[in-house]
Amino acid sequence: MDLRLGPSTRAIVHAAAARGIPWRRLNQASLVQFGWGSRQRRIQAAEIDRTGAIAEAIAQNKTLTKRLLDAAGVPVPQGRPVADAADAWAAMQEIGAAVVVKPQDGNQGKGVTVNVTSREHLEVAFAAAAEYGLTVVVERFIPGHDFRLLVVGRKLVAAARREPPHVIGDGVQTVRQLVEKVNSDPRRGEGHATSLTKIRFDDIAFARLALQGFSADSVPGQGVRVVLRNNANLSTGGTATDVTDDVHPEVAARAVAAAQMVGLDIAGVDMVCETMQKPLEEQGGAVVEVNAAPGLRMHLAPSFGKGRAVGEAAVAEMFADGEDGRIPVVAVTGTNGKTTTVRLIAHILARTKLRVGMTCTDGVYVGERCVDTGDCAGPKSARNVLMHPDVDVAVFETARGGLLREGLAFDRCDVGVVTNIGEGDHLGLNYIATVEDLAVLKRVIVQNIAPDGMAILNAADPIVVKMAENCPGAVTYFAADRHHPVMAAHKARGKRVVYIDGNLMVAAEHGVAVQGIPLQDVSITRKGTIGFQVENAMASAAAAWALGVDWKDIRAGLKSFESDAGTAPGRFNVFSYRGACLIADYGHNPDAILALVHAVDAMPAKRRMIVVSGAGDRRDEDIRRQTEILGDAFDEVLLYQDQCQRGRKDGEVLDLLRQGLAHAKRVSRVEEIRGEFLAIDTALARLQTGDLCLILIDQVELALDHIARRLAEVPIRRPKTAAQEDLGKDAQSVRKRSSGF
Repeated sequence: MDLRLGPSTRAIVHAAAARGIPWRRLNQASLVQFGWGSRQRRIQAAEIDRTGAIAEAIAQNKTLTKRLLDAAGVPVPQGRPVADAADAWAAMQEIGAAVVVKPQDGNQGKGVTVNVTSREHLEVAFAAAAEYGLTVVVERFIPGHDFRLLVVGRKLVAAARREPPHVIGDGVQTVRQLVEKVNSDPRRGEGHATSLTKIRFDDIAFARLALQGFSADSVPGQGVRVVLRNNANLSTGGTATDVTDDVHPEVAARAVAAAQMVGLDIAGVDMVCETMQKPLEEQGGAVVEVNAAPGLRMHLAPSFGKGRAVGEAAVAEMFADGEDGRIPVVAVTGTNGKTTTVRLIAHILARTKLRVGMTCTDGVYVGERCVDTGDCAGPKSARNVLMHPDVDVAVFETARGGLLREGLAFDRCDVGVVTNIGEGDHLGLNYIATVEDLAVLKRVIVQNIAPDGMAILNAADPIVVKMAENCPGAVTYFAADRHHPVMAAHKARGKRVVYIDGNLMVAAEHGVAVQGIPLQDVSITRKGTIGFQVENAMASAAAAWALGVDWKDIRAGLKSFESDAGTAPGRFNVFSYRGACLIADYGHNPDAILALVHAVDAMPAKRRMIVVSGAGDRRDEDIRRQTEILGDAFDEVLLYQDQCQRGRKDGEVLDLLRQGLAHAKRVSRVEEIRGEFLAIDTALARLQTGDLCLILIDQVELALDHIARRLAEVPIRRPKTAAQEDLGKDAQSVRKRSSGF
């Protein structure tokens, strides 16, 4: 099957692309979206989304169209609908001259026969028209040339004189052979895919030949013009000559009036008259049809004369000068902190009354409504947001998996945030073996920032800093240390930086501070004590700043955003339980674990407990490294096995985690438990007033729901093996081992 765009659709798409308007094909036919979100427009072939169904229905009803045009003072031919061939003959007698026979609701010239002068020809013409419509119209034949005028909006943009399909005799070849020769022209094809269509050799053609005294096997003399049908549509094999420069202003005005009376934004107005250089009334010409979704190829590549920029005219009707149909797009990538940063940016933008579309590992959101669930940090989900008409600004988490599979959902973004690279994550998968490989992949969003856009980069991460070399736009650096060499140099050049000065988050430009926000007013940082959340807040504020958000809205957004299970599930969610502090987080790589350890170190506790597992698709050294870090920071470690081992053998990940604890300096007790929920319950049963427990959850939504249920219950005792029935499929047999370090 040939799935290429047709010439009309293709011309409009090319014109839009030339203006930098993004486009997306919505089906395998001619339905195309231009622009994104609330600024999008759509076309189907040469019909735009603003054109109403009523206008299209009027255009298909030839009789109604004529009545409306007549009321507007546009010349139209005399005629009426007929019930059958006998009624058609009666109508022809009423008119008293040659007639045109056509279906009332036809298009593309299908079933149209012109210059019918005999009853026999009329009967053939009626049968042909009846194949394409329930009602057939007979109207006066107006001698002259067939012209197609293209109206877009309130302007005439092109005009062509159409010639019916014909051949020129050479005194040697038959009509059939002459047609075959003409059809061998490579410009001629089936349907509308090529600039010209092959001439049809059918009953209508045979009837037209008979009127001229020919048959298919006749040999016309040298230079004799043989017409195959009087209908001049390109779709039946006709040709077109551009006459745009010849159109009289009064003729153009009648074409525009016809399109406006029907209600079409893009219309093909068919006129029959001797010339385009005189008003219709002076020469007895008339408008014979007004067509919705007109074919553009006769104007793009006429058989004779120059092509016209009709695709550009259609785009100009949808988008004013300077408009590109885009909404602001923010893309966030990195190793850790992506989801929290995406959610915080979206939260800040929502305060500006913009309708925000957001994708992240927790789902797809339009405003406050979740429209999809699961890990939605890939391009498919982002494209769905860009297709949603209720989105004014989009914020996308851009994960490595989607980049590897499909690339980006957009050609460029306004703001690109890289939170960090650090030691990386998922190394060893899909040919991404080193942090340098990972950086090459992640910097794709930096490379695709608009020239007037902004990259938000972590100045404390050397690999991220290097990405600035690939940024077409400007760069804002963020880091807690304002004296960091990268920060100091960037600030000295007058560029934007965001840093921490005492208890303030400071934004500076042109070498001076433009805003200072107390960290105690940035809720997710817990008064500045959680370092990785401070970095997420700085990146988010810088992104909003890049979009021109007022600082009062940025400040209010930072203050009102809470990192709880409802707002940012699995991102340092803090609970109180029996006088103890309980923290749930989706930390899953060494950098995340180290950041969490630094965060909990700043929180007081008599005893520290950790519930941890490891993802089987990480490298052995990455799994061991997690517990190497944790063993020096916690008193008790509860190891559990994930629901999905991701290719690992049973117990293999637990063994690697224990290996990481081999030289732990602090941990005094290690226990293995099969099942995430059972491990959580075991930890909760042991907690006492003043304790701190960090739970590194795997099944984020289910685990948080489980914790919420337990916190709402009477404090539980440590469960026994026989009491595991309500723990679900994740609660299997318990295997316990203790060690003293």
